[in-house]
Amino acid sequence: MGKPKKKDLPDLSHLAQPGAEIAVTVTPKAARNAIQIRDGVLRVLVTVVPEKGKANTAVQGLLAKAMGVAPSHLTLKRGQGARAKLFVYLGPSRS
Repeated sequence: MGKPKKKDLPDLSHLAQPGAEIAVTVTPKAARNAIQIRDGVLRVLVTVVPEKGKANTAVQGLLAKAMGVAPSHLTLKRGQGARAKLFVYLGPSRS
């Protein structure tokens, strides 16, 4: 399976505001990489296993792609070993 194309991801560019906190629920070892928004909850599905930070890195990359920013502009603030994670956007404003 290949990486999802930008057109297959939701547009999350509105989240790219300096200091914005982005709460996500992660599902590792999923059948495909995807981002879903259900009932106001941002759900990120990644195919990698949750060991040695691999899933966190995959979530960071997928989230950054949907936001249209560099992965280095997102920092994991809370939830290193949990499914509920909180990322902070530290890059420039996109608006």
